[in-house]
Amino acid sequence: MPIKIHEELPVRKELEGEGIFTITHSRAIQQDIRPLKILILNLMPQKQVTELQLLRLLSNGPIQIDVDFLYMKSHQNQNTEQSYLQSYYKTLGEVAETYYDGLIVTGAPVEHLAFERVDYIAELEQVLSWAQNPVYHRLFICWAAQFAVHYYYQIPKINLEAKIFGIYEYSINKPNHPFLRGFNDHYYVPQSRHTTVDWKKIKETAELIELSSHAELGPDILSSSNGRDLFILGHLEYDRETLHLEYQRDLSR
Repeated sequence: MPIKIHEELPVRKELEGEGIFTITHSRAIQQDIRPLKILILNLMPQKQVTELQLLRLLSNGPIQIDVDFLYMKSHQNQNTEQSYLQSYYKTLGEVAETYYDGLIVTGAPVEHLAFERVDYIAELEQVLSWAQNPVYHRLFICWAAQFAVHYYYQIPKINLEAKIFGIYEYSINKPNHPFLRGFNDHYYVPQSRHTTVDWKKIKETAELIELSSHAELGPDILSSSNGRDLFILGHLEYDRETLHLEYQRDLSR
């Protein structure tokens, strides 16, 4: 089904070139369908790369999707022009009165910092607090998942001696859980991070369900017990070349 995005969003041409159907606002309002409204807080520096990755996946469903992008007003983006964000993204103040079916919060390359040292952390806390009511489901990816379990459940992140980097095999712990419908008993997921969550405290937290795990690396997918929050420590959204490009970046440093 089509996804509704900003009519002039630059990645729209690439999506249509891949056969992904997008529609404009003027056409969407003529559809006799209540679309699924999704808000994406894009914390990644290369905004358009992440836009493509997530919009490709959202387009695979059978329901019309209405997507808004959110950015942190308190953060000065070094890789994206402010004019781009003001044209195609919204601030929390602009969406505060809007109800969404889902919020997706991406990872961010700030895991080397303590949470309180991230310059937009106060604004991100405002987003997570706001999202408890006008957002029905929430999905957190990588660093955002680490911060969310810390924010909601006071579970700390842990610095690793060596970076987890590569594609790893994880085992399904709750095969009958609705979030895992269609999964095999094992699946492979890209990982690229210097930190993780406290696995022991995860197991001790009754409000969290460990849906998948690795014997040495710990959990990958966590769910809140009420099913409204999903935390993914890996990068199921990554493209074929993403890990390779990150490896070349790290190597050059």
